[in-house]
Amino acid sequence: MNLLKKKIVLVTGGSRGIGKQIIKTFVKQGAKAIFFTFKSYLDKYKKFEDELYYKYPYVKVKGYKSDCTNLNSVKKTVKKILKYFKRIDVLVNNVGIKKDSLLLNMKEKDWDTVIKTNLTTIFYVTKEVAKNMIKNRNGSIINIGSIVGLIGNFGQCNYSTSKSGIIGFTKSIALELGSRNIRCNVVSPGLIFTDMIKSLSKKKIKEWKNRISLKRIGNVKDVANACLFLASDLSSYITGEILNVNGGISS
Repeated sequence: MNLLKKKIVLVTGGSRGIGKQIIKTFVKQGAKAIFFTFKSYLDKYKKFEDELYYKYPYVKVKGYKSDCTNLNSVKKTVKKILKYFKRIDVLVNNVGIKKDSLLLNMKEKDWDTVIKTNLTTIFYVTKEVAKNMIKNRNGSIINIGSIVGLIGNFGQCNYSTSKSGIIGFTKSIALELGSRNIRCNVVSPGLIFTDMIKSLSKKKIKEWKNRISLKRIGNVKDVANACLFLASDLSSYITGEILNVNGGISS
């Protein structure tokens, strides 16, 4: 199947983990893929771009160095993308970090950095990309949330707050842009095998696993397939929703 044939997709934080798998999945379904990455991942994303282009020679894959936490950088990068690709059909806001600490020990800098990286970047990128989508009267925006944005998590008040904010932002944008045939939804992963969970102890991972109905930790393909559904025309009547990808986790 070519669920995304001729669609042009932009993924932020696309050089590793969930973002990287989203790009692979989208490209396999016929999309032309674009992704943002920070300067520190420059060499890695170039290898990734070459790898995908070799595997899917008729699909253009292009990476851009951009700082999503800087509005001017976002504006310049989106302008470059539109000059080259002319339009953006699908936006996946995936960039995110965590800096865990108990509330009383949390530094103001760690609060600000997580909120700006995980939440403010979505405001910056969506605002710039939406202008083009409104012009074309078509688009799908997918924001990557988290189970902790719904149930909270010990030692993650900054991360949980940023992910909760994504839900409110998504539902508001869905209302604002729906009349222009632009959909906006959240994919909310549970515990997924990525670099982010490497810092968790075996005991903590076991505790989470015991709360999962399917009794396994998710993988990046599980999240990418959910994004594929929301990016494709199969979900053309779905907006303002939260798609949980957590194996049936209990709160």
